[in-house]
Amino acid sequence: MEIPFRIFLVFALCGGASAVLFGHRAHNPGVEEQSKSYEYNTSYYDVLVDHFGFANSDTYAMRYLTSVTHWDHNGGPIFFYTGNEGDIAWFCNNTGFMWDIAPEFKAMLVFAEHRYYGESLPYGTDSYKDKQHLDFFTAEQALADFADLIRYIKSTVPGASNSAVIAFGGSYGGMLAAWLRMKYPSSVIGSLAASAPIWQFTGLTGCETQVQIVTKDFRKASPACAKNIRKSWDVMTKFGKTESGRQTLFTNLRLCDPLKTSSDVEGIKSWLSEVYDNLAMVDYPYAASFLEPLPAYPIKVVCSYINKTEPSDDQLLLDLANGLNVYFNYTGSAKCFNASHAATGDLSDEGWGYQFCTEMVMPYCSDGVQDMFPVVKWDEAQEAAQCQKTWQVTPRPQWINLQFGGKDIQAASNIIFSNGQLDPWSAGGVLESLSDTLIAIIIPEGAHHLDLRAKNDDDPPSVTKARETEKTIMRQWIKSYYIDNKTNFMNNTNVKL
Repeated sequence: MEIPFRIFLVFALCGGASAVLFGHRAHNPGVEEQSKSYEYNTSYYDVLVDHFGFANSDTYAMRYLTSVTHWDHNGGPIFFYTGNEGDIAWFCNNTGFMWDIAPEFKAMLVFAEHRYYGESLPYGTDSYKDKQHLDFFTAEQALADFADLIRYIKSTVPGASNSAVIAFGGSYGGMLAAWLRMKYPSSVIGSLAASAPIWQFTGLTGCETQVQIVTKDFRKASPACAKNIRKSWDVMTKFGKTESGRQTLFTNLRLCDPLKTSSDVEGIKSWLSEVYDNLAMVDYPYAASFLEPLPAYPIKVVCSYINKTEPSDDQLLLDLANGLNVYFNYTGSAKCFNASHAATGDLSDEGWGYQFCTEMVMPYCSDGVQDMFPVVKWDEAQEAAQCQKTWQVTPRPQWINLQFGGKDIQAASNIIFSNGQLDPWSAGGVLESLSDTLIAIIIPEGAHHLDLRAKNDDDPPSVTKARETEKTIMRQWIKSYYIDNKTNFMNNTNVKL
């Protein structure tokens, strides 16, 4: 068991109707499902593998999902979801906000799958074969796919030629939604970029900021919990030095696989760190199946098991296991914890691993003083060496900043950046409005893109207010578009714009 470097595999995070527990699908009747089963049509569109060269004329079938149930065929707007790093059906079923507001906007819904994920594989089973087949796996190519699909829909669907298109996305998908508006402003009139850390890159945001937010979340739930988690790293290091100690870790933490070396123990520490990050992202005010089936405010529940005052080393490990049980075994079906698994199988760790090693270089570090995590230093050279070993590619840490403008994006317009203050990824988000049309919305009680999830009776007032603000802004965009283009949609619909 070796986890040589840490990649946030769960970056997309759009919540799943089902979760993968140790290789088995499981459902817990005690967890209210926030993801719903929506009716949509599945289609495929042949797009170029390489939009930016002329030597390669290969195409692939890009999957996209549509719903026209509430769409006004006389030029009603199109809400377009920019797919993340996973199966697009998962995102479709878990972006309830779009489904909730489609009737009042009389909107068509489109969910486009990101290349190299789900069924949208440019070279089928050979897509991940080698770096030559992976060479077209970039955000730029994906954005071109989305722009081409929008053109195709508007040119082939009767009644859509004059439709206003608004992009939606959460997390990496939110980054893509923002970048789509920046790069292809004629394709979308505006974008809602929820929990989109477009500034979580080299030179823009400190590598320590994410873990500090996670620590703050845990301290808010229980100061003793955060203190005990910080103490646990030294305990694990101590136990990891001997065979008997590693056996104690294996037993007390209820692991599936034995710990044979101290390197295995370091892997466990990395795995646990990722679990704590995930809990902060999905600290929702209601029970939900997201990364895993979890209760409302899962950090508070997890911390209820790890809040003893000065527990012994053995007791602390047992307490950690009880806390992990909330995350990994809320269904009650798991007999042990699989340290190779930290989130739903609907996300592609393989695909995001490659993106991390090329463009999506997001520095991460912790000091164990200002945060509750083990000391982890960001070593760009070490990360590059690991990427060469794994993918035979070298990361370009400055490329995203160069390609999309870094923090100098004031020339763009019509983008809403929404962020929840409980969300560790808000550290790299746009937290203050940059202009009258680059608008930041802060959700104090919000975790990872809570505003994109379906409305819930337990939603805090701040997310309800945020959604209303988002709708008001989008109405303004749509109204301006139809006035500027002199279309008759406004005159033939009762949509309140």
